Amino acid sequence: MLLPAVLAALVFKYAPMPGIIMAFQNFKPWLGITGSDWVGLDNFRMIFTMHGSVQVILNTLLISVLKIVFGLLVPVAFALLLNEFRNMALKRTVQTFVYLPHFMSWVILSGILLDVLSLDGIVNRLLTFLHLEPVMFLGDGNWFRVTVIVSDLWKEFGFSAIVFLAALSGINPDLYEAAEIDGAGRWQQTLHITLPSLLPMMSVVFTLSLGSMLSANFDQIYNLINPLVLQQGDIIDTFVFRNFQAGQYSLAAAVGLFKSAVGFILIGCGYYGAYKWTNYRVF
Repeated sequence: MLLPAVLAALVFKYAPMPGIIMAFQNFKPWLGITGSDWVGLDNFRMIFTMHGSVQVILNTLLISVLKIVFGLLVPVAFALLLNEFRNMALKRTVQTFVYLPHFMSWVILSGILLDVLSLDGIVNRLLTFLHLEPVMFLGDGNWFRVTVIVSDLWKEFGFSAIVFLAALSGINPDLYEAAEIDGAGRWQQTLHITLPSLLPMMSVVFTLSLGSMLSANFDQIYNLINPLVLQQGDIIDTFVFRNFQAGQYSLAAAVGLFKSAVGFILIGCGYYGAYKWTNYRVF
């Protein structure tokens, strides 16, 4: 049963790894890897010296950090609230509705957002009806960041809550009964039983999300970004994509290797922190 997944990982994850050599070359497709000139770390220096590259890195970090933080807190809060439902039919209905956006591609969702958030879209019509100024959600840099974070959260928070709902179902009910006998209310039970029991799972989810710290979701940004918000909305992946289209293969490989190295370091630090503070360990 594992063989197809192992083969897919070998073909698409490990087989292309020799291409990392391009990051240290001035790669020319007609010369190939063996014939291209070696340039050492010049491509990595270029990452930080190209016009706009520092701003792109800052944009990526800001958007990624906010996505990671809210992408952890909101699913936990939603799982806690959903866990309090006693009507199972209503609970399943809510779960179904919040899961649905996860299964839609960003191409479809971006088209919906472009229509809904345009100046003549339903949101700005509602603002106008309330005698408020229309907002350029996708034309103003600061509002673009908010839109990106909120839309990503709306798409993923329901599906992300599944692991926390599973963790909640694994908590020993005897703990709640003992706390209730001692006079603890629902809020005290949540603070002293539920949240501490969720902490190991929260640390795992947070640690795994650190690996994508320099990604910020290319699909979403690429489908929503426009020249008006390029200064505040451009991220590393879209920046590299434009340069890759211009034939900067070595630069694209260098950025990819840089992102992977940073992600590896952050995940390693995250696992160490998870072991130190929540006693969670992989091995």
